[in-house]
Amino acid sequence: MAPALIQEVEDDETTSPSKELELTPVEATLRTLLLDVAKYIDENPNSPDPENQVKLPPELANEKIVLRFTGGWVRDKLLGVPSHDIDLAINKMTGYQFGLRLKEYLEIPGNPEKYGLEGVATTDKQNQKAGSADKSKVVGGLHKIEANPEKSKHLETVTTKIMGLDIDLVNLRKETYTDDSRNPAMEFGTPEEDALRRDATVNAMFYNINTTQIEDFTGRGHDDMKAKIIRTPLEPYQTFKDDPLRVLRLIRFASRLGYKIDAKALKAMRDSEIKDALRRKISRERVGIELEKALRGPDPHEAMRLIYSLDLYDTIFSDPTIEPEDAYTPETRGWQAVIDCLRDTLNGESVMPEVLVKDNEDRFLAWQIAAMVPYNDAPQPEPPEPGRKAPPPIAAQVAREGIKSTNKVCDIIASSLRHQSEISEVVHQCYQHRRRQMRDMVDQNSAAAARDTLGMAIRGWGSSWRTQATYAMLVEVAQETSDAEAIEKKYQTFTLHLQQLGILEAHTFKPLLDGKALAKALNTSPGPWMKDALDVVMAYQLRNPDTASSKDAIEEVQQHLQHEKSKQNGGELSSSFLHHFLKLTIRPLFLKTKPTSVTDTGRKNTTTVLPKKMTNESFDDSVTRPWKNDPYALDQLRWCVAALDTKEVEGVWHLLIPPLLTLVDDWEVRYKTLGVKLVQQVLLVTPPALLKKTGLGEVFEEALMPCLTYIPTLTPEEDSVKLLGEAYPALLTLSRLRFPEPASTAPAAPTPLPSQPPHDLRTKSLDRLLRSGPLHTFSLCPAPTFPRLAARLYRHTSLILRDLGIESVKHLKYVLPTLTATLTHPLAAPGEERWRVVMLEALRCLRVVVLMGWARMGVWRGEVLRGVTGAWIRVVDVERKTGGGEEGLEGLKKEIREVVEVLRCAVLGQGVEWEREWGVLVEVEPKLKGLFEGMGDEEGRAA
Repeated sequence: MAPALIQEVEDDETTSPSKELELTPVEATLRTLLLDVAKYIDENPNSPDPENQVKLPPELANEKIVLRFTGGWVRDKLLGVPSHDIDLAINKMTGYQFGLRLKEYLEIPGNPEKYGLEGVATTDKQNQKAGSADKSKVVGGLHKIEANPEKSKHLETVTTKIMGLDIDLVNLRKETYTDDSRNPAMEFGTPEEDALRRDATVNAMFYNINTTQIEDFTGRGHDDMKAKIIRTPLEPYQTFKDDPLRVLRLIRFASRLGYKIDAKALKAMRDSEIKDALRRKISRERVGIELEKALRGPDPHEAMRLIYSLDLYDTIFSDPTIEPEDAYTPETRGWQAVIDCLRDTLNGESVMPEVLVKDNEDRFLAWQIAAMVPYNDAPQPEPPEPGRKAPPPIAAQVAREGIKSTNKVCDIIASSLRHQSEISEVVHQCYQHRRRQMRDMVDQNSAAAARDTLGMAIRGWGSSWRTQATYAMLVEVAQETSDAEAIEKKYQTFTLHLQQLGILEAHTFKPLLDGKALAKALNTSPGPWMKDALDVVMAYQLRNPDTASSKDAIEEVQQHLQHEKSKQNGGELSSSFLHHFLKLTIRPLFLKTKPTSVTDTGRKNTTTVLPKKMTNESFDDSVTRPWKNDPYALDQLRWCVAALDTKEVEGVWHLLIPPLLTLVDDWEVRYKTLGVKLVQQVLLVTPPALLKKTGLGEVFEEALMPCLTYIPTLTPEEDSVKLLGEAYPALLTLSRLRFPEPASTAPAAPTPLPSQPPHDLRTKSLDRLLRSGPLHTFSLCPAPTFPRLAARLYRHTSLILRDLGIESVKHLKYVLPTLTATLTHPLAAPGEERWRVVMLEALRCLRVVVLMGWARMGVWRGEVLRGVTGAWIRVVDVERKTGGGEEGLEGLKKEIREVVEVLRCAVLGQGVEWEREWGVLVEVEPKLKGLFEGMGDEEGRAA
């Protein structure tokens, strides 16, 4: 759908702009007034205010005053678009001089009445009303805007209001640059010089009100309008260097008019020096004004698209109070999909735009929050000191300082970030419920879509919940750009469900009882309990919209209070002890070995911390690590971790994480092992939003990964087995928590495989874990030498490969030879228990390899068969030697046959002649007959 202004221009039968202007009655009256003022000045050249006189060059001193309407007004009139903003250019006076003489002229008795006016405003109240409508009869006062060359605001302007028109008074000018200054000296110029200094040829045409002629001094204005091109009058680089704000102005004009920007101009707009000048020289107020005009225009998507394609995001949406090298770098890779999604949503015919965007202000706000989506993963800033309130999120700071958004907008951005994870989860659960309903399936989680659940959620999010929901949707699109359509559908289902429930305005609903009435009914004093009690009343109202009564609401509250009271002897008592132990007992013992990677509030430390000065005491554990000598400290810490649940963990996060990281960093393996184990337990009850908000995902990874290097011979095998047995589960839990997988991994049967997904952060994390962990360790610690360690490694390799799913195929060339070498090693002795354990774990891992990488088994089947046949022959040899009396051999044979069966199912349909190949193997080695016997006759087992 084309924007309104673009449609208006395109629908005109004459595609080229008109060369004649037809003034409206108001414009015609204004022209008459201005010409009369010019005549009055020519006849009375001496100003009553000599201080504001400006010395004129000789060639202008004797000219008569010539007035011209300039810029956007001329362009819009040629396009047939109404405009209430007029720039008036004067040939031989500054705007302020002319304004004073205009005021002087209108103060002469009888003059205002000639134009239907009543004079010039003399009070602030009159000035506010002056010119606010076409019928206004009072001329507004003069408002002078000083030049500010340091911010590339080179021209002084004066504004006023006349007959509902906003008038800017300026002089024709030229800019003269000197070698010792980057700021130009402003001088009176000719119309040609003034036109060439403007931002675009289509904005450089004048309407001479003395002659009523349109003047195109660049010679290209009319042609560029006809071709719908935005082009700079002079060389683009120099035009933008003189005033970098012109970059944003051209973007705004292109999006407003539906024009294309000239290729040379686009090249200059991408120039790093121009972007740097835009960042440093232009005040952020001016940047914000231009951006607001673009986002309030007919095609904000095009404005955003140009910002993205010209690589201007970091230039515009950044905090100028922070040096670029110290600032957070936003992730913009998915931003194109974000703005495309918002455009499609706002222009769609579904219920979603009707629900989420009520008016033009909401539409403008939606584009502002879309601009902040790349900052969604930015870490939360730290409080200036413990106990103080944390600063706003980085995105809100960027909006406030970078584009000068209002306090209201910044608050909504902060709320959107705070509630994003919660909103996404509520929408997901609601969508799943609706899908099950449509399939007539039993839903065990029907409360997720209930009226009271969703209504209370909306009340928690507040009056801006619509914008926050839009933000949550856009964040999901940024994270999964390929699923944008499915995400839009999910949110559309959610908004339709809310509309059907009649709770779109739930945040405005009033409870049946206020606090005083409720306290009186319960015969108790008002207090903190009232907030929760009123929430109970509102939830009851939401559940019973047609039958709710005050009496039943009071009964609901009484039941709730009784239930809460019954919990005090249980959970709340544990919570009290938990805070007590962590704050008063555990924390003091760990103070001297506090990790520098975490702040006092339990967040990632983003500042550089100098290392502590080393002394003799630094190496004395009794001084720096008193917890090692306290017989109860670690037992209390274990109890605290065991008592945690998802609701408690955030409240004690800042008290708990530093001691755990200190344990993980300890030089003694037994303490390190305990620390890793406790970290794993904490991660199991940590909400993903908490890990993301505190930015500790990377901190945990950096603390846990070095544990994988504690291997023989520097570390005894027994210690290594214990430590790695805790480290791998902890790292896998961390990976799942940081990068949750929305869909299942590879199917267990060979069904058609979709196109490979991109290597996301989760996959990269697991790739690194597999390469730095098991694969690296096996290269240094062979299985025959360290069988217990090998068995543990194969167990954890299986878990990593399962999490990788089909992405594990890239590791086949490393994993399969390692497994085969273990199963066929000359020293492999299935009769010995230590070897049986290693072979059993290796076979289970091999089965996972085949399951996850079945799509490539047609290529790798030879390596798999080499491993299983070698293992089978060794088992058969031991049975013959011992008479079959060894324990565990049947279990090994069962595992071997299961691997072969999975392999057979995997290669079906891949052009493999399975029966012929295993027949050849049995013919060469008769001992294999028992391995393959009966498999070829049971085709149904392949399903």
